[in-house]
Amino acid sequence: MVLRLIRVYRVQEVTMQHCDLTIIEALDGLNKREFTSKELVQSCLQRIDQVDGEINAFITVTKELALDQAEEADKLRAQVKNLPLLGIPVGIKDLYCTKGIETTAGSNILKGFIPPYDATVVKRLKDAGAVIIGKLNQDAFAHGSSGENSDFGITRNPWNQDYVPGGSSSGSGAAVSSGMCLAATGTDTGSSIRLPAAFCNLAGLKNTYGRVSRYGVIAMASSLDCPGVLTKTVEDQALILKIIAGHDPLDSTTLANEVPNYLKSLRVGRRTVSGRPGKDIKIGIPQEFFVEGIHDKVRELTQQAIERYEKMGFAIEEISLPHTKYGISTYYILCLSEVSSNLARYDGIRYLASMRKGDTIEDLYLDTRGQCFGDEAKRRIMLGTYALSAGYYEAYYDKAQRLRTLVKNDFNEAFKKVDIILAPSSPTPPFKIGEKVDNPLQMYLSDIYLVTVNLAGVPSLNIPCGFVNKLPIGMQLIGPQLSEELLLQVGYTYQQETNWHRKKPEIASLAN
Repeated sequence: MVLRLIRVYRVQEVTMQHCDLTIIEALDGLNKREFTSKELVQSCLQRIDQVDGEINAFITVTKELALDQAEEADKLRAQVKNLPLLGIPVGIKDLYCTKGIETTAGSNILKGFIPPYDATVVKRLKDAGAVIIGKLNQDAFAHGSSGENSDFGITRNPWNQDYVPGGSSSGSGAAVSSGMCLAATGTDTGSSIRLPAAFCNLAGLKNTYGRVSRYGVIAMASSLDCPGVLTKTVEDQALILKIIAGHDPLDSTTLANEVPNYLKSLRVGRRTVSGRPGKDIKIGIPQEFFVEGIHDKVRELTQQAIERYEKMGFAIEEISLPHTKYGISTYYILCLSEVSSNLARYDGIRYLASMRKGDTIEDLYLDTRGQCFGDEAKRRIMLGTYALSAGYYEAYYDKAQRLRTLVKNDFNEAFKKVDIILAPSSPTPPFKIGEKVDNPLQMYLSDIYLVTVNLAGVPSLNIPCGFVNKLPIGMQLIGPQLSEELLLQVGYTYQQETNWHRKKPEIASLAN
């Protein structure tokens, strides 16, 4: 009964529970009958009871459903049913539709909405045996980088509750980092998987656009949205990506390409590019990501990671992504234009929220949208509508689309010289709650190193690379389209050589 032994973390004197395991470790324990799925789920539920009052990661905890699913998983395991996630507790970002479970997108305008179907990603997780433990808090409609824009309260960083966990998948990052679930879904439109992964010491993968189905995921910006997961390790990422990736007839933007066995391929030679055996992997370092404005410690820790790769035999080469400086402005014009279109459906007639105070249809629209949308949603609707309006479309939206092509071409040219790109995930460590709420521009600049990846449609993997004042720092590995297999291999190699991802947060309620 190895996993029942007391194990003590260096960063905090607490007994390790089942909920602190990685998915790979938990599956090993379940398969060896060292504990049951029900005990694993109960451990996560107990952790939720202990810490979520401080963290506020969950909007809905599906306790009874999770315990029922865990009991069913134990029965299936007794029958030697071999499902890849059998009995593993997973949290679902509240942007994903879940059949029979309230789905709010973190906004009052959808409060009480219960979908009649599951998003494709949720269905594939359930079909793989995963246990749904609850719906996770987020910036409303995924509008934010901090977790401060939810209508259900601010989510706090488990590493220091005075700081943000990153957004918009704030609840997902906080829940996995603090052991309230073993993995959680997220969405990455410009940063929303990788930034909370960086701020919460997790692995987070923004997939190639179209690699994972968007069906049943409430849209923010449809040409940029990429569903994915946040996990404790790269291994866990590889396991889940095989399950959720692949063509979906319900989403015409999904790719028909075969899905590799990502977990099996992790142990392929660490300096071998898939399809080109024996050739060393060349890592590009973009000079535009190390300019004025980057925090000194972020620069230092990223440089240490680069040197670590070099010592492992990887080739390092400086590259240029010259249109990076236009990334934020391009992204926000395109993103907010799509936001204004996608949020038009919330009008007081469809779904539940309806403020029927006025006498006209215009009154209904104005009252419902005025009272139920938060400040950030209103700001994005107005900016996006302005960019699409007559007389400004050519000056803003059309020009942004042209710049998007230039950004994409930058990456295409870079990948002719190097196999992957390594860069910081954020120019700063996590920032304090309230520090940027009165300055939207500063908040948007939190994503400056991340949004160009979404504009180009290429994949990017965040992995932990150190700490500043006990707060996590992440770096991202960026590859050409459909290079998730290579990114996971290179990220796994780094995690084999370091222990950053093994560290756990200090949470006051666990010490009592």
